Amino acid sequence: MTGLIILFLLVALLLVGMPVSIALGLTVLTFLFTMTNVPLDAIALKLFTGIEKFELMCIPFFVLAGMFMTHGGVAKRMIRFATAMTGHWPGGLALASVVACAIFAAVSGSSPATVVAIGAIMIPAMVAQGLPKPFAAGVVASGGVLG
Repeated sequence: MTGLIILFLLVALLLVGMPVSIALGLTVLTFLFTMTNVPLDAIALKLFTGIEKFELMCIPFFVLAGMFMTHGGVAKRMIRFATAMTGHWPGGLALASVVACAIFAAVSGSSPATVVAIGAIMIPAMVAQGLPKPFAAGVVASGGVLG
């Protein structure tokens, strides 16, 4: 029964238009405050110890490094190199995206940073060339994961 209440509350918050992260948080907090006997001190302690993990700090810093490389011109030079290697083949811009993702991932070491940096440049270029936007996003996302 409680599972249905939680599901109903989550769906209701999402239908209202609330962002997913806030809807999940409010659903969990509502469940904890109304349907359990967990003390408030334990909830606050768990929240603060959950954000103390230094392993999770690498993700935003990798994305920041990717943005530095993008704005510094490194990403554009990698894309020009990848386009020179694969641009003459059919689907060359999509292939160049995958090659650029592989090179960028080797430099940055992070898939999210690769997708952010290469996707910001290559997705609009592929859409301007006439490729569908979901295809362009899929190519960059899979290229980031492969890298």
